[in-house]
Amino acid sequence: MEKLRVGIIGIGKISGIYLQNLTTIFSDKVSVTAVADLIRERADQAVEEYGIPKALSVDGLLASSDVDLVLNLTTPDSHFDVCLRAVEAGKHVYVEKPLCIAMDNANLLLKKAGEKKVRVGGAPDTFLGSGIQTSRKLIDDGWIGTPIGATAFMMNHGHEHWHPAPEFYYKPGAGPMFDMGPYYLTALANLLGPVESLSGSVKKSFDERTISSEPLQGTKIQVEVPTHVVGIMNFASGVIGTIVTSFDVWSHSMPWIEIYGTEGTLRVPDPNTFGGPVLLKRFRAEEWSEMPLCFPYQDNSRGLGVAEMAEAIRAGRDHRASGELAKHILELMHGFHDAAASRSSYRVTSTCSRPEAMVSGGLK
Repeated sequence: MEKLRVGIIGIGKISGIYLQNLTTIFSDKVSVTAVADLIRERADQAVEEYGIPKALSVDGLLASSDVDLVLNLTTPDSHFDVCLRAVEAGKHVYVEKPLCIAMDNANLLLKKAGEKKVRVGGAPDTFLGSGIQTSRKLIDDGWIGTPIGATAFMMNHGHEHWHPAPEFYYKPGAGPMFDMGPYYLTALANLLGPVESLSGSVKKSFDERTISSEPLQGTKIQVEVPTHVVGIMNFASGVIGTIVTSFDVWSHSMPWIEIYGTEGTLRVPDPNTFGGPVLLKRFRAEEWSEMPLCFPYQDNSRGLGVAEMAEAIRAGRDHRASGELAKHILELMHGFHDAAASRSSYRVTSTCSRPEAMVSGGLK
C-alpha cells in the first residue's frame, strides 16, 4: 500500500526525534517528502541530515502536490494558523500539543476539516506506547476491578533553571497545565474515557522569575499565567480524578498517575514517555508487582501518532490521536482555569470516544 507523504513545518528542538523516527522505524508507513521553517538554514540542515527530498517555504510546502499530511511542529501560538491553512489546502494535519490555544479556533479547525474531508490529529502520542497501553489492558482485563478514582501529579520548579529560552513557559498558552497537562490528561482519557464536569483552583506564586540557565542567566521573566493548578474531574464513567500541575514545587514523592479500583491500585508510568514501569498492587497483596510490558514502542517513539494516523487513513478507520480527543483535552485545561476564575464547577461541552486500545503486535 502506498505510503502517506508527510511535510513537516517547524524544524525546532522537538523536530529531531520526529525526523529520526519517521525516516527509520515508521518509514514503512510514511515518507517525509518536504520540510519548511522560517529559518531556511534549519530546513536545509534537516534535508542534509535525514535525506529529505526538499526544503520549501511554508507556502510552498502547503501548496505542494507531494504532501498528503502536514506535521505541524511550530510554537503553540502558530498551531491554529498553520493547521487551518493546511486543512484549507486539502491536506490532513497532525500538530504538536496543544491543538491550539483558543477553544473557538479548535472548533473552527475541526469544522473546516469536516467540510474539506480531511483529518486532524494531535500530540501527545505517548499514550500509544507500551507503558500506558499495558496499563490500559490491565484496566480493561479487570485487574483492579471497577475504577473508582484517579490521581495525577506533574510538579517541578519550572524551566528557568535548565531551558535556554524559558520565557515562553510563563506566557498565555503555557504554564504547567498547558505545557505538560496534555500528557497526563490524554493518558487519563485513554484509560478512563472523557470528562463531563470539573472544578479547579489556580495560583501564581511568583510575579517574576530569574533565569539561572545559559545563555540568559540573570534575565528576569514576568510571569503571566498561573503556575500551580489543581483540578478535580468527574468522568462520564463515574470515576473521580484529581490532577496537580505545578512549576512551584522543588521536590515531591507523588506518583505520576495512579488509578484506584475496587480490587486494587495501578501505578501508571510517566505519561511523557513510552515505556514503564507499570506497577500493580491487588487487594490483600503486601507488595507492588512490576507488570511485564506487553506492547511495542517502549523507547522514545514520537511520530507514532503520525504513523498510526497514516495507517488509519489508508485503512478507512478512525485514528486514535484524533482532533476530537485533542480538543477535549484543550477544553479541560481551559476549564480548570475558568472554574477557578468563576469559583464554580465547569460543565464540559466537548466529548470524545475513548481511543481504541492498541493491539499487542503493533500498529493496527
